[in-house]
Amino acid sequence: MQWQFIFIGEEMTSVSPVTKDVVVKILEEIAVLLELSGENPFKSRAYQNAARNLEKLDTDFIALVKEKRLSEIPGIGEALNKKIEELVTTGKLAYYESLKSSIPPGHLEMLKITGLGPKKIHALYEQLGIKTIGELEYACHENHLTELSGFGKKTQDNILAGIEKLKRYKERRLYAEVTAEALELLAALQDNKDVSRVSLAGSLRRCAETVKDIDIVAASAAAENLADYFASLPQVASISGKGLTKVSVTLRTGINADLRIVSAAEFPHALLHFTGSKEHNTALRGRAKDGGLKINEYGLWRGSENILCRSEAEIFSHLNLPYIPPELRENMGEIEAAEEGKLPVLVDEKDICGLFHVHTNFSDGAQTLESMVGQAVKMGLQYIGISDHSQSAYYAGGLKREDIEKQHQLIDELNKKYAPFHIFKGIESDILPDGSLDYPDDLLGSFDFVIAAIHSNFNLTEEEMTGRIRKALQNPYTTMLAHPTGRLLLAREPYAVNITEIIDTAARHRKVLELNANPHRLDLDWRSCIYARKKAVKISINPDAHHSAGLSDISFGIKIARKGWLEKRDCLNCLSLQDMREFLSNKKNK
Repeated sequence: MQWQFIFIGEEMTSVSPVTKDVVVKILEEIAVLLELSGENPFKSRAYQNAARNLEKLDTDFIALVKEKRLSEIPGIGEALNKKIEELVTTGKLAYYESLKSSIPPGHLEMLKITGLGPKKIHALYEQLGIKTIGELEYACHENHLTELSGFGKKTQDNILAGIEKLKRYKERRLYAEVTAEALELLAALQDNKDVSRVSLAGSLRRCAETVKDIDIVAASAAAENLADYFASLPQVASISGKGLTKVSVTLRTGINADLRIVSAAEFPHALLHFTGSKEHNTALRGRAKDGGLKINEYGLWRGSENILCRSEAEIFSHLNLPYIPPELRENMGEIEAAEEGKLPVLVDEKDICGLFHVHTNFSDGAQTLESMVGQAVKMGLQYIGISDHSQSAYYAGGLKREDIEKQHQLIDELNKKYAPFHIFKGIESDILPDGSLDYPDDLLGSFDFVIAAIHSNFNLTEEEMTGRIRKALQNPYTTMLAHPTGRLLLAREPYAVNITEIIDTAARHRKVLELNANPHRLDLDWRSCIYARKKAVKISINPDAHHSAGLSDISFGIKIARKGWLEKRDCLNCLSLQDMREFLSNKKNK
């Protein structure tokens, strides 16, 4: 598990009013802080249960607080009731602040180390007095963990690997974490009278799954005024460099941002150059040189003549190429494809007709089935595929046979209510260690579709894991494979698996692979999408949504699909409702 926290602290006073989501988050954090302090596990579990039950609450939370009816929620007794009321009415919780201040700050940082949970951190503190990651790393190098109860050499090696990974990932952030900040800066620059043209650039514009910083290119005839304006934006916490052509700042969120200021004539060239990638730019320079030209961030040159180009498309045209979308600019064959007229017509958000991999409060989703359906209808979709967890996922409230029967009955009722919108009956079935699917065949046959997924036993060898997944793909009831490599970006490496073999197996058995759109996953990786497309494997861009807002994560999946060269015809959920009915019916009949 990867621990993630907001630790609101002093900033709680700025939250007005305190929402249900904030309360849930703080209850979860208290549970972790209690474990870090070595408290009775039952006390920690009480906060976890209260948070879970509150998250699933469908009624007006603030009204319950005002009417003093919080005790109606299971798991919230008198003591918790008072704490929640204090938090909501004052914006602070003294117990939370006191508990947090009692924990060495380094322990909170340690929670970011994969595989190191609160209990182990407390044990390290009790037995070795370790307060910081630096002390922990030193202790590992000195082999101090090998003799500790519950640790050993393997655990010590894993902790060291986790520390190295944390160092490596420290400066990178998820695309989804950076894009909102970037769009705010972009909007502020678009409103400035001294800006004639402006665009995001860098890895953010190329839709990379993780981003180091924000790059923006702006055209202006008043560079000094613009530099001062950008540096004085309220989002800026500090300035690391300021000149007439470049301003480098750190935002209040800790993200670094660079603004490049150029003339209107230089803008297309600067945008192309600073969008990158380096490898793509190197290939373009080589192509320009072969044609007797020179290309850089200032222009496109034939001898001493700077060829007028008003857009990136015109630059590509002078290189005898059609416009190459930013997502493809990784020197992964895009220049050759452009030269041959074989660039893909990339999938677009408007092409999506429906969504699969959607959870409800039948398992670990936060909202009702009807709430999820209502949001999908608002989004203009034609269908949705509900797929709660299967029974082996007991930790996620996996569905037993009677739960499935109740859910299917409800889906039948809602299909009548929301027609012509359609709800497909599905399940996210665990792939068991031997490669078989959760549930007997008769139950698997009752679903319209089955998403097979790995949720346990991650530490198999590559041969074992690949064989396990291949067997699941060969199962006649499997429709698609969820998050094929199991990675969590900047948190957990993919499990050992031969993804090429998995794609080949999917191709042979005509199975679908998921591109999980959750910004923490974005799995299948875009590079593997390119190979899957060559093998004619259908990709389903799925939100893996656990609440209605999560359905909008589909936009992140679309960006990665585009980066992976996928077209509308490559994506399963671009099928219309009628075509999807036929597709799933044919799968079941086979």
